[in-house]
Amino acid sequence: MLMQTITGSGEECRAFVQQLKKRSDEKDRKVEGIVSEILQNVRENGDKAVRAYTEKFDGKAPENPEVTRDQMLALMQQCDPAFLEALKKAAANIRDFHERQKQQSWMTAKEDGTVMGQRVRGLSRVGIYVPGGTAAYPSSVLMNAIPAHVAGVGEIVMVTPPGKDGMPNPDIMAAAVVAGVNRVFLMGGAQAVAALAYGTETVPKVDKIVGPGNIFVATAKKLLYGTVDIDMIAGPSEILIIADDSADPRFLAADLMSQAEHDKLASAILITDSDRIAQETERELYAQMETLSRREIIETSLRDFGAMIVCSNMDEAVEFANSLAPEHLEVCCREPMTYVGRLDNAGSVFLGNWSPEPLGDYFAGPNHVLPTSGTARFFSPLSVDSFVKKSSFIAYTRRALLRDADEIVTLARAEGLTAHANSILVRKEKQDV
Repeated sequence: MLMQTITGSGEECRAFVQQLKKRSDEKDRKVEGIVSEILQNVRENGDKAVRAYTEKFDGKAPENPEVTRDQMLALMQQCDPAFLEALKKAAANIRDFHERQKQQSWMTAKEDGTVMGQRVRGLSRVGIYVPGGTAAYPSSVLMNAIPAHVAGVGEIVMVTPPGKDGMPNPDIMAAAVVAGVNRVFLMGGAQAVAALAYGTETVPKVDKIVGPGNIFVATAKKLLYGTVDIDMIAGPSEILIIADDSADPRFLAADLMSQAEHDKLASAILITDSDRIAQETERELYAQMETLSRREIIETSLRDFGAMIVCSNMDEAVEFANSLAPEHLEVCCREPMTYVGRLDNAGSVFLGNWSPEPLGDYFAGPNHVLPTSGTARFFSPLSVDSFVKKSSFIAYTRRALLRDADEIVTLARAEGLTAHANSILVRKEKQDV
């Protein structure tokens, strides 16, 4: 069998979940050591270090790492017109969805003259990492840059590796233009992340770094958290599909493989209360896989980290979904909307047989940068909120402060902070206004 079949939600099921968690918990100390050395070198030597690493890892470093606006527009002209049209439609959907997430600053005034509120504004400068080469994903440019643009970020700086010829990927450049990226630099790997975090003679220092990348990029982001903010530490991709006997096995198989093709460590799971659905989906996997270009990756992923779980009822399926907290969760059932309020832990939920996961990856509008490895229990998808900061403000009148003075002093003294108490008392004792 291509995928293991698990009956019920007992010990075998728990063991499988532990196996999934272990793949993400494994740390490569060798990689961490290499990345630490790269970060230190870039911090001390700036552009010189970045250029040396670019030549070493990417083959050729461009004379000027920054891509000008005119160059971006010229490269955009090389793109397939159908691709450009699809890109623009996807961008419009993504922008429309994220516009609805915007929060406004607010202020409230009480009768005694007290004023309080919150100021919301975009970060000053954000860095976006975009993979290049064979793993070039224009959709990631849209998903990372558009929410930042909507949030009011002052400057969006993108880094992406050059090709072997030292040139940028035209599709990535087109996405950068459409998404409103301000500056683009041809550099990749941990060295590019370091350049964004520390700043170099050429690359401006940013406040936050977002975007996907390989293990070296992910490790660099992790090590630099605190020097800058980051979006999240992404693990291998994953999908869980809840299906009843009304689901189409052809659809289920196609959607499982759409995630399995990402990576040999990706996880694709079907949970159903129907033996027939599980068996027919297994047959469809074999049939459809014959024509797919990434068949070897899909087979490895499904064999090592895939499963068909046959449960007793849909309540059991929902309980399993909330326990697993998957990145992508499809609900292929008769009445999918009835599950919305019950599915508490998932990065993004796809409801019904006509809402496959790739719809969210590319086009519908919700963000495809999602929490993985069970972190959907406490993390949220990338959003406009990811690119704003908030400050509160307080303005009391003398009368209002004197009214609350005794309580504040009591609390300060209870914590042994007498200078805090004194800050209130000196005002209380002042008679002249």
